[in-house]
Amino acid sequence: MRPKPVLIELDGRKSRDAADEWRRIEAAIPAQAVRVVLDERGRDLTSEALAARLGAWRDDGRDIACIIGGAYGLTDEARGSADLLLAFGSLTWPHLLARAMLAEQLYRVQEILGGRPYHHG
Repeated sequence: MRPKPVLIELDGRKSRDAADEWRRIEAAIPAQAVRVVLDERGRDLTSEALAARLGAWRDDGRDIACIIGGAYGLTDEARGSADLLLAFGSLTWPHLLARAMLAEQLYRVQEILGGRPYHHG
């Protein structure tokens, strides 16, 4: 059985600093989930390469947690816990824009894995 998508969004206003925010994020991640952490220091993958990674984890029945830091950024501990440290280029993006870009890429991954013509690589 394939994992079902779940969106968990934390209220960043409740965090006091990056470490506090990371503790709250980590507590919300399902046990044994693959962690894809968005960070400007991460790997810059093509859509096809991202689809291959996510597809392999999906096919293994793994939960996948995509993590976007809040206003305080992410700690070294958060980055170190990543199974994939992913960048959308070397720029720093506002949280809501990073979220929109992630949603677009997840849709694109779904289309690539389904063999549909949305992606024109």
